Amino acid sequence: MDIEKIDNVLEALLFLSGEPLKIDAIAEALELQKSEIRSSVKRLKSEYGGKRGIYLLEYNGKLQFGTNPDYKDEVAAVLNPIREKELSKATLETIAIIAYKQPVTKLEVESIRGVNCDYTMQTLLSLGLIEVVGRKDAIGNPKLYGTTDEFLKRFRLESIDELPDYDDLLRSIAELKNRHTEGDSLYNEFEIPDEQTPDFLEGENVEKIEADLPLVEAAATLTPGAEKEPSGDPSGENG
Repeated sequence: MDIEKIDNVLEALLFLSGEPLKIDAIAEALELQKSEIRSSVKRLKSEYGGKRGIYLLEYNGKLQFGTNPDYKDEVAAVLNPIREKELSKATLETIAIIAYKQPVTKLEVESIRGVNCDYTMQTLLSLGLIEVVGRKDAIGNPKLYGTTDEFLKRFRLESIDELPDYDDLLRSIAELKNRHTEGDSLYNEFEIPDEQTPDFLEGENVEKIEADLPLVEAAATLTPGAEKEPSGDPSGENG
């Protein structure tokens, strides 16, 4: 198969699928070397990039077409007529902890944050940003949580290894306080239902932030003195 045909076939596959496709599976099905697929990916990335509306995303050895986040507002205005959704600061803080400490139990997340995380964990699970990846060999065999491919896709990471070094990130937090990065953002296409205030938040002043806060800024809340979610009963592991 010549180079042009490989590019065209791969383009057609990714467009038609709509779902992520494994590079290994594509190479095996087309009887090509993985190096040939990767060369094609490089060529397609040069075409689907820059100011184009469609990007070629690569993460965890998978490929998928996605929209250019630079046009998220215009896309949302057409496809998501509901008001732009918001994620709480506590939710972004929780996903940052899980991303860096995974696999981690809910109790371990709560011990870092110092508050009950039932609500934020359920939110992240419903968005598909985290998932149960196993159980810890400890009393009660609590569930272990980790990030998903959806997390990588939303933050435009090819793998979890692309996260900044944890200690370096914390040292750089001060420099990020007044800076807003457009690229590394949560897309505003999350279908987060208009929620009722949970019982444990009744009477509390819950600060909301826009969904496109960069992950590294969300991690700033890991430092002492950060805003805390109202405490519940962190004494045990749920389910």
